[in-house]
Amino acid sequence: MTNNVTFPRLMAACALVLVPVGAVATMTAAKPIDGAGLCEISATPSAGMVRLDALVHADKAVAGSYTFRVEKTGGGGSSTINQGGDFGARAGQTATLSSVSLAARGAAYKAALDVTIDGKTVRCTKQTGGN
Repeated sequence: MTNNVTFPRLMAACALVLVPVGAVATMTAAKPIDGAGLCEISATPSAGMVRLDALVHADKAVAGSYTFRVEKTGGGGSSTINQGGDFGARAGQTATLSSVSLAARGAAYKAALDVTIDGKTVRCTKQTGGN
């Protein structure tokens, strides 16, 4: 008789432990792309120049496309740079999608990075300038 009572209790205890574990695993595997922390525009000044890097931070393996637009004003004129293409990034990787180096003295820059993965687009922006 004790085996009949112990086995159902053991199964119930296992179910109580395994159901939440399975639910967490399902939520993690189905995590949607919400954009928080996915992309970044890094600005690095050096010797009168500024380098703008378009970055994607992949917490899982991703593939998609991007467009990187930089508008410069002041400092002797204005210009617009458009770059884009397809990319792939491995899990845990920060991938540099594009880089632009421009004169920094007296200029201001507006940069926008659009990253599209699985039909969803995330935008990151950066403004620098006026030194």
